[in-house]
Amino acid sequence: MVESQTILERARHFLQLEAQAILDTAKSVNDRFVAVISAVQTTADHGNKLVLAGLGKNAGVCQKLVGTFNSIGVSSTFLDPVQAFHGDLGVCRNGDLAFVLSNSGETREVLELIPLIQRQGVKTVAVTSEEESGLASSCDLLLTYQVNEEACPLNLAPTASTTATLALLDAVAMVFMESRKFTREHFARLHPSGSLGTTLLLHVEEIMRQGDRFASVQSNQSVSESIMEMTRAKAGSVAIVDSKDELAGIFTDADLRRATLVDPDVFSKPIDEFMTKDPITVEKGTLVADALKVFEESKIDDLLVVDPQNKPVGMIDSQDLPRLRVI
Repeated sequence: MVESQTILERARHFLQLEAQAILDTAKSVNDRFVAVISAVQTTADHGNKLVLAGLGKNAGVCQKLVGTFNSIGVSSTFLDPVQAFHGDLGVCRNGDLAFVLSNSGETREVLELIPLIQRQGVKTVAVTSEEESGLASSCDLLLTYQVNEEACPLNLAPTASTTATLALLDAVAMVFMESRKFTREHFARLHPSGSLGTTLLLHVEEIMRQGDRFASVQSNQSVSESIMEMTRAKAGSVAIVDSKDELAGIFTDADLRRATLVDPDVFSKPIDEFMTKDPITVEKGTLVADALKVFEESKIDDLLVVDPQNKPVGMIDSQDLPRLRVI
């Protein structure tokens, strides 16, 4: 039985090998990468698609990347180089862009695929570790990654090479995504199902406490009256509004504890003496995903929702979020 310490040391060693491949690849990117981004942009602008082709372990890499590109609005499909010779070549259309993967750049079935898809009017991008390979010289564009050693102890099984390939093409996807100013709302439209889709598609007014469940008082009301309003709404805070019903502040359980320590007569005094002024807010219409980011960055328990006139319309209580399944 191998000792636990030895297992952990070997695990770290293999992870470091794969991490090094990504770091080396990051250092090697050059103007060829820029040319590939331009080609992806042209393909998307003309309503064409990306085709990802590879054999063996690279087939799995391709299928993952198809999912990534589709998720950011770039139509993509996988092409098995072997099946391409038996009818699947029909997925290729004039104007498409094909990423063709081979670590050695000399895989026979992959090399034989290149002229076939090029005849269909498909532009090709070689993705390989070998800059002087047959694949590199046959394709229109080239992306190379750097792998000095596979993580496999025998230096045979594709490990660091597939990791570097995936990271390099993920970088293509993310740079393209940034260039298109792809927003959370764009992402949400393509991810309507499951927890991720639910969180991204909802707006704050769909989950906030409002009506009888929203605690609100005038700024000239007493602390005692404010606490009664919080109790009525079963809330941990109350919104304070001025004479124009615009937001003046917020009063929380934490504010109450602090106030009682400095003033024993706090309950009879106006709430505006103890409220937190200029509280953090989000506007009505904000995506829940953006509201969650505010919670994370500000370390608050309650988040007020206001309308364009800065009038509070509701409150998001962080304790409600797990029940609503948005975190």
